[in-house]
Amino acid sequence: MDCTVEHYTAGMLLSGVGDALGYRNQLWEYNQSGPAIHQELQELGGLKNISVELPDWPVSDDTVLHLATAEALATGKAGEELLHEVAFRYVEGMKDMEGRKPGPSSILGIAQLHPGTEGGCRVPYNPEATGCGAAMRSMCIGLRYPHPDQLSSLVEVAVETGRMTHPHPTGFLGAVASALFTSYAVQRRPITTWGLGLLEEACPVAKSFVKSAGYAVTETERDWDYFTGKWKWYLDLRGLSLGTGQVTWPDKYGPEERDEAYKSFSLSGDSDSTAVIACCCWGLLYGMDRVPQCNYRNLEYRGQLESVAQKLYVLSHC
Repeated sequence: MDCTVEHYTAGMLLSGVGDALGYRNQLWEYNQSGPAIHQELQELGGLKNISVELPDWPVSDDTVLHLATAEALATGKAGEELLHEVAFRYVEGMKDMEGRKPGPSSILGIAQLHPGTEGGCRVPYNPEATGCGAAMRSMCIGLRYPHPDQLSSLVEVAVETGRMTHPHPTGFLGAVASALFTSYAVQRRPITTWGLGLLEEACPVAKSFVKSAGYAVTETERDWDYFTGKWKWYLDLRGLSLGTGQVTWPDKYGPEERDEAYKSFSLSGDSDSTAVIACCCWGLLYGMDRVPQCNYRNLEYRGQLESVAQKLYVLSHC
């Protein structure tokens, strides 16, 4: 089944739904217990009983900044002009962060941006900027550049926009991953090949681009291997090193077991950021048919998410 404009709309809209659900107005974002969240979800009556709307279910900084990236891409700008547009929209987006809990690297990075001035889209290298703040706002890059022959554009935009706040490779390669995986979803590429594609196709392009761009090359190369090493380990663990065959799962793999698995390969993560990425991919693959209407009918920013999805679809098919 081809990826239609309805799938694009579902991807953007469900990314906001996942964000709002994972955030739960600050109650679930930093809750490190999957079993506790599942228990509370059950007590709420399950997803079919949750009306995702204000005031109880706002979106977090994830959706505000994802929209900023998407709306910049939807202008059709490219190159340096696009980067300044993204930086400008990130600065504007930070004015809408009351109660949305942006992360420290995002706050610091965006405060250092000076869109419209030479060099104003880059920030000093930050060895602490290893979190998911770049990954959570980059899925739309894969919607703008979804085709295999656009890989270099996808990677370059993900790297440069990602390191506006997360110049450490563990941070900005997360942006490459989330952009790449949405492009794979659009391509209908088998999901068992996604991780291998990240390591063998996208990461080498990203490394070459970093060298050619000439910014923080020494620091970036020094810190490069943590991200790629963890991915190699995870693909080995799941039997996906060749991108083929059946995935290897433990016999028992519920919320508690997932928590332990995540701790073995991940930095501390946020429930909303996990959901904003996963739900975008899910929407691109499966659409809205099986999603309860109460989960998105009155979602904050629904109109903007749907509108920008349609613009990105048109641009991706030009």
